[in-house]
Amino acid sequence: MKYFVDAWDPSYGVGNDATAADPESSASLVADVERPPKDWRPIAASGAVGSPDCVLFIDGVRRTDAHVTVLSTSSSAYDPGDLGVCASYAAGVVRCTPAAATVVSLETRRGLFTTASRADTIQTQAGAYPVCLSSPDPDQSPAQLLSQSIQRQLGQLEIIVAGAARNHDSDPELLVVDGPLRGRDHLPMTLGFIKSHRTHYLPPELNAVVGHLGSGERTPVFRIGTSWERHTWYLRLPCRPGAPWTGVVRVECSALLPTDEVVRMADLSQVILPNYASEEHKDSRAPQNLYPIAGLENQLRRRLGDRELLVRALRSAAAKA
Repeated sequence: MKYFVDAWDPSYGVGNDATAADPESSASLVADVERPPKDWRPIAASGAVGSPDCVLFIDGVRRTDAHVTVLSTSSSAYDPGDLGVCASYAAGVVRCTPAAATVVSLETRRGLFTTASRADTIQTQAGAYPVCLSSPDPDQSPAQLLSQSIQRQLGQLEIIVAGAARNHDSDPELLVVDGPLRGRDHLPMTLGFIKSHRTHYLPPELNAVVGHLGSGERTPVFRIGTSWERHTWYLRLPCRPGAPWTGVVRVECSALLPTDEVVRMADLSQVILPNYASEEHKDSRAPQNLYPIAGLENQLRRRLGDRELLVRALRSAAAKA
């Protein structure tokens, strides 16, 4: 029996979970964006593409501080109340140059996420939780609905910090978003960076090309569409030899870009992203967890504050309400 041990920390789930019972995607697929499917093969990094002087990396984190039940003002024993989630979230940008990596924009927010229209801002000694109201959806559980609401707010905050970080007096610097571009594909010169895989977007004969990628090589660009469209490609980061998908990430850019610009962005990703790949002895999600993103994530989590202190403040405020 031949097998490989994945360096990915199991506490983060599975880096490649597309071997599940239903791995194939229902997304629409256009495979001949860069070259016809019959000519698909690994593409080596282009020596004609130079590395930019500066790259921006953006990341966001979220945390549930407490679950609450929002009661009506005339609460009775028969009123079950509405679910609420008190959450903290933060987003930031790190600017990387050959000389240094510097956090240039960072914002922290809190909120009470609920479907209860009667909810008010929760004021505590540790800060306020403004109401973020969601409309009920019969097709989703309250927990799913509120989780998506938190993610939307986090996505909007990431757009805010990205705008604050960019130098508007010059051409846009390359921005790498940790995660899919959904909701942010309007940002210029922006790549989405997806560390793990939950589904296969390609048919078997093209999917096999991914397993043959060498270090720094990518697949041809293709376009996929679900509720939104994007150009995308697979890239293998430098790593220890292993299973066919070891060290493979998926990179995205806007579906609105012309083909020549998309190919340029794909070539640029090969020049830049491998330089920031993490190593096993330093990161438990190597090589996919890029060093700038890992460092920024640590800073953001510290900015969320002490959860136990916040829970005590919430309980104290609830007792006085």
